[in-house]
Amino acid sequence: MEILLWLVPPVVVTVVAMAWVGWLGREGRGEVDHDEAVRRLGAALERDADRPRATRLPRRRERSTGVAVRRTPRTGDSPREQRRAS
Repeated sequence: MEILLWLVPPVVVTVVAMAWVGWLGREGRGEVDHDEAVRRLGAALERDADRPRATRLPRRRERSTGVAVRRTPRTGDSPREQRRAS
């Protein structure tokens, strides 16, 4: 029986942790009346509807050729002087 004494500390810690979590999760802490919760929800939804949303600009879709191309930084050359591999 003495060989099982090493189990006592983990069991005690587990029971204390279970009691602590049970105490923290008890009902009645900061509970709001159902009608008050509905009123707050309605007010929050109305507030969001009044504010304009940011719109994203449509992104120009790049044409996929199926070939991996490494982009190089542009120099002072004009587009006509650039060489293209084709």
